[in-house]
Amino acid sequence: MNKSFLKFVTDFGPLAIFFFYYYNNDKNLSVAIPPLIVATLIALTVVWFFEKKVPMMPLISGILITFFGGLTIYFNDPVFIYVKPTIINILFALALFFGKYFTKEPILKKIMGKSIPLTDIGWELLNTRWMFFFFGLAILNEFIWRTQTEEFWVNFKVWGMLPITIIFTGFQIPLINKHKMDA
Repeated sequence: MNKSFLKFVTDFGPLAIFFFYYYNNDKNLSVAIPPLIVATLIALTVVWFFEKKVPMMPLISGILITFFGGLTIYFNDPVFIYVKPTIINILFALALFFGKYFTKEPILKKIMGKSIPLTDIGWELLNTRWMFFFFGLAILNEFIWRTQTEEFWVNFKVWGMLPITIIFTGFQIPLINKHKMDA
């Protein structure tokens, strides 16, 4: 099976299922979350079956979707699913912040060092930018879910955060080019 197709299906399949159930059931989170959890667990199982491993980011996300989705269903309170992106982004930011103190180099360098040859200063800057970006996304998510409708938050979670992340990533290209080491 084509790896990029598998990644696309396992990344976006659960989301498509969530949207299907959310918009076909009077925009009801309680109806849409159980299929999301099941689809996420199936996606993680499929990845493991074909890859014999599950990458850390989808695994953490799957655990948090299951945990916070379960709390949302159990307590019949959407606040748990609303704070999931906040918690994920804070965890990523803290990992980038504290990681360099425990590993003696920026976490991003540990994760991506073989694919992007940057100077140490470049890695420090990139790591710091992503750390602040994740903190910013956490704050933005808190602002959105506390001030907007549930439907607005659901749409922002997908159609807002993803483009913001892509645009932010694009803005890192000049930094990467400036601090790229000669191969």
